[in-house]
Formats: sequence, structure tokens, C-alpha cells
Amino acid sequence: MRLAFLGTPAAAVPSLHALVEAGHEVAVVITMPDRRRGRGGATQPSPVKIAAEALGISVDYDLGALDAYDIERAVVVAYGALIPAALLDRVPMLNVHFSLLPRWRGAAPVERAILAGDDETGVSVMTLEATLDTGPVHVERRVQLENQTVSELLGQLADLGAGAVVEVLGSPELLAKPQPQVGAVTYAAKLDAETFHLSPAMTVVEVMRMVRLERAFLLVGERRLRIYEVRPTAQATGSGTLSLADGEVVLGAADGTMMVVTVQPEGGRRMAAKDWWSGARLSNEIQWH
Repeated sequence: MRLAFLGTPAAAVPSLHALVEAGHEVAVVITMPDRRRGRGGATQPSPVKIAAEALGISVDYDLGALDAYDIERAVVVAYGALIPAALLDRVPMLNVHFSLLPRWRGAAPVERAILAGDDETGVSVMTLEATLDTGPVHVERRVQLENQTVSELLGQLADLGAGAVVEVLGSPELLAKPQPQVGAVTYAAKLDAETFHLSPAMTVVEVMRMVRLERAFLLVGERRLRIYEVRPTAQATGSGTLSLADGEVVLGAADGTMMVVTVQPEGGRRMAAKDWWSGARLSNEIQWH
């Protein structure tokens, strides 16, 4: 099948590779423009653009470019913008969405599933509609939610989605007979930077879920300390307190404590929490907020 592919982040790359490996002709890739990624002022291309160029596929940033290509269908995976209804009228599109629709429609389905403590999540391949993630579903694939970090879970879902969209395109019956979404609708609102700010009012479970998103931080004084890994511990400390006990850095939440394993101080590199504590020359107990 002659296709266009719309996607931007690394999680979309497995689907692009899978389509090409399955023998589909991807005529053009539409992705978000190069932007600043990480430190420094230089712009960098999206992971999808890098993959497309390595495959020898034309890349564009403008949805209007699709009019120049004779394509049968487009596949959308985490493109990063809504598709206008007028374009959907001209080009039928399949969307690989990283949730079990209609649960977690919207921008941050993987993060919201982790924060909500869902037992399972998955991938839905749906017909794209102009309204937000409302289209009928051709196939879904499920995965158990255990203690995966967001990047680990995204990796699982990206691979599942790649296989699922190839399966749909290869099956006239699946392609022709999507099923309406059934169940309670929930929305995965976008997370802003402050979402990841840990609070002493959070429970141990809430802190551990937030840490799995790999962007959690707390403030020691007015400096950010990124928290990358925590584990249960029998050591005790008060809510809102960081302390050193038997060589462990212990964080006190609203209903219990955790051992902090890996951190990244503001302006520094990722390191063991006990090395950070030693280098910062802290007293045996400090407050965090």
C-alpha cells in the first residue's frame, strides 16, 4: 500500500520501520520541524525525521504537502498536532494511540495510566477523526502495568503498536470493520513542568508513581533535585524530611518512607543519592518541599 507517515518522537519510529519492512511504500513522512533538544543552542531533527532520512524517504513539515503525493492512506503515530477535518476527508488515516480507548484519550495517555495506578494499558489502532481520539478501533493490544518506567512502557507500547498497525493494513476485514469505542471515557490531559513537583503531602504510592515518569523533582532549599529511583525501606523519617540513615538517603512522604537510590542535582549529573548527599555536605536531616 502507498502510504504517508505522520509522527515525531522515538516512540513512532518502530511503526515507520515496521511499515517499510512489511513492504508498504511510504511515499512521504510528515514530522514536526527541527527544534532545540537538550542543552545548547543547536537545533536537532525529530527521531522520525532521522529514521526517515536513513530509509531514504522524503520528509516534510507541512500537512499540505500530502496533496502532492498519490497515497491511499496515512498512518499517524504521536504526530504532535491535530489533523484538520478537511484533510481527513481527503486522506483516510489510521492512528496508533497508546491507550485502551476510550480510556485516556488525549496528549499523555502513558503518563496518566501510570499515575492512576491502572492495572493494564495498551495500544489502539483507530480510524482518525477530527474529534479527539474518538474514532472506531480496528484492533487493540494489551500490556500489564507493573513497575515500568515511562520510557520502558513506551518502548513496549511502541513495539506493540508497530505490529498492530501492520496487522490492520494487512487484513481487509480488520481494515474495513472497525468497532465503536465502548466504555467510560477518560482524558489524558497534558502534563506541565509543575506536575512533576513532588510534595510532602503525597503518599508513598503517589511518589513512586511520579518517579516512574522520570521527571520527578523536589526542592532542597530553592534548588531542584531530580529523583530517578526510589525503593521501599524500613528506615523512618518524618514527612517532608530527607535524612541519612545507615548509609541510605531516606525520603519521608505523607504516610511512610522510601530509600532514594538515584538523583540528579540541579546543574549536575545523575548519581547515586548517597554520593550526592556526601558531596553536598548536608547535615543528617534536612527539609524538602
